[in-house]
Amino acid sequence: MKNLKPYYAVIFTSTQNENIEGYVEMAEKMEILAKQQEGFLGIDSARDNVGITVSYWETIEAIKNWKQQTDHLTAQLKGRQDWYNWYHVRICKVEREYAFNSSF
Repeated sequence: MKNLKPYYAVIFTSTQNENIEGYVEMAEKMEILAKQQEGFLGIDSARDNVGITVSYWETIEAIKNWKQQTDHLTAQLKGRQDWYNWYHVRICKVEREYAFNSSF
């Protein structure tokens, strides 16, 4: 992701319960839905013992709108009730970035 002006990252770190029935389907649905939101820039995700998903947004307002999106509210509630033992959300302003890619 190449962006010249500052943007925002929402870092969602979590651990899951043993019963995650329906989680994968909901996660896929939320990623598709997030990509349709105004201000969405991208997403990175990894899961082993601890899951980390970072979504990137143009503005704080875009993040607030995503947090209040109806289907996302449903997923948040389901996550608290059924899937997560623990989660932590951090919202950060990205002012600079760089990357390395050995295939160039």
